[in-house]
Amino acid sequence: MSKAMIRRPRATRGQTTPPAPLAFKLGGVVYQHAVPLQSNADLAIDLDGQAVRFISMVGIDDDRQAGQGSVTFAVWVDGKKAADSGVMKGGDAPKPLSVDLTGAKRMILAVGDGGDGIQNDNADWGGALIVMAQTRSSSPPRVVELPADPAPPLAPSRTSQPTINEPRVTGGTPGRPFLFLIPASGDGPLTFAAKNLPAGLTLDSKSGIITGSLARAGKTIVSLTVTGPKGTATSALTIVAGDHALAQTPPLGWNSWNVWGGAVDAEKVRAAADAMVSTGLAAQGYQFINIDDAWEGPRDANGEITSNQKFPDMKGLADYIHGKGLKVGLYSSPGPFTCQRVYAGSYQHEEQDAQTYAKWGFDYLKYDWCSYGQIAPNPTLDDRKKPYRVMRAALDKVGRDIVFSLCQYGQGNVWEWGAEVGGNLWRTTNDITDAQGGHEPFAAPGHWNDPDMLVVGKVGWGPNVHDTRLTPNEQITHITLWSLQAAPLLIGADMARIDQFTIDLLGNREVLAVDQDPMGKAASRVWRDGQLEVWSRPLSDGTVAVGLFNRGPVAAKVTAKWPDIGVAGSQRVRDLWEQKDLGTSAGAFETIVPRHGAMLVRVGQPSRRSM
Repeated sequence: MSKAMIRRPRATRGQTTPPAPLAFKLGGVVYQHAVPLQSNADLAIDLDGQAVRFISMVGIDDDRQAGQGSVTFAVWVDGKKAADSGVMKGGDAPKPLSVDLTGAKRMILAVGDGGDGIQNDNADWGGALIVMAQTRSSSPPRVVELPADPAPPLAPSRTSQPTINEPRVTGGTPGRPFLFLIPASGDGPLTFAAKNLPAGLTLDSKSGIITGSLARAGKTIVSLTVTGPKGTATSALTIVAGDHALAQTPPLGWNSWNVWGGAVDAEKVRAAADAMVSTGLAAQGYQFINIDDAWEGPRDANGEITSNQKFPDMKGLADYIHGKGLKVGLYSSPGPFTCQRVYAGSYQHEEQDAQTYAKWGFDYLKYDWCSYGQIAPNPTLDDRKKPYRVMRAALDKVGRDIVFSLCQYGQGNVWEWGAEVGGNLWRTTNDITDAQGGHEPFAAPGHWNDPDMLVVGKVGWGPNVHDTRLTPNEQITHITLWSLQAAPLLIGADMARIDQFTIDLLGNREVLAVDQDPMGKAASRVWRDGQLEVWSRPLSDGTVAVGLFNRGPVAAKVTAKWPDIGVAGSQRVRDLWEQKDLGTSAGAFETIVPRHGAMLVRVGQPSRRSM
């Protein structure tokens, strides 16, 4: 988000000669030089007052067909917008932009997505020229990376007084193992008590872990009490018992891929579980420790999947994680191979693999399409559904609850049928993007849109880990949008080296309360003006969560109007990231949002309170 996404030629797999240079063509005219950007990118150029004019033709490259893609081009000069192309689509005639730069210190070339995501947004600044005041300037224009704004203040995730956090509802199947760690924070030692636990469940008063097996179907409201040196907290926990009652709220947890990629091993997974507890994030409701690809070994003589040498004892690993009150997940593919192309998928071994996962004690399965394209190279809609139906049926036959995550990158509008094939969550896109609108009607308890794992903290997709490329404000935008969307929050960071900013970012109980709201109604975008947006979602306590976003290159005022979010009159407003009241507002709430930043507020007075 903070760096220009410049299109460059890429070699194809196995190609030994350099790829041909890109050709830039607008309206049939070939440009010998251009600035080719993907949408939602900005390029900053320092001018030092030495330039007099910027000139460029702009449009979507002729390599896109008519109607494909939609973008906006804008030129910002010293913090003010100096030119705007309006929305342009593939096939539109190029437009000339000419901007006076006399005395200007900095120019930003910004490309927006036109309101419909980044698909086919091959935006060209054709023949772009900066005219200098002097032929031989002592300070030529230079591309710069804009410095990140200072990290905004965040409320601390830790509390001294006992607090019972989200989620406040969970579910399970009668007759199967049940595990739930009461998410409670505060100075210890803490002691736990519960009234009206369903038959078959017991609570460990020291650890706060509820275990057992639900005796019968039904919904039970349990009264929880947590006591520590600084006081007592009470709350209600709803336990839903029945078939397919899992994922009553979006899963919270960790996944190995964004940090370790194929370099994951058992010790890294144990370290993640340890850190989930020691950082206090388990006390904020994060439950799952999920192993992505690269755990698999060969199948034995009976066709049973084994783990490789990096994972010598899968059941022992699961038992270790369960001992902390956490749950554990793993990964496979419906095709013959996983995405790494060297590990076995579950094709024609679905029931056998499901039984193995249950025997090991796993609680979550991410099922990644990958090589299934070999089985269905030109898939119909039914072809897309079939492998997930098959594995869902296999999971239903084992005596263990396993959350089922469909990973097939949004193909065939999976959000429309993911619940039908038994998915608890489904990826809505290819790897992580910021275009998430339009999926909200399909989110509900037990079934969630999954816009991909989180990219905060230290990541790397392999053994070489680095800090996220997102600025602090971009990270706040990331978590704000995911929480408004009622999305799973699966941390993709090195948990053993997580910093306090990231802990507070992920562990903000009021933000998590939005993501985990039991109504399960995802946000929709209610207002947009260029790169400024307002999203809102109703909450179960009668309030409204509102996100104010600025995707532009400079700070800007964003206004949430009451008619747009479904309220009226004078309303209380609370800043959820700082956990502070902002007073009351009549008719609207407005604030200055930093570039690439967001603000998350709750509007209204809660009508229902926790016990």
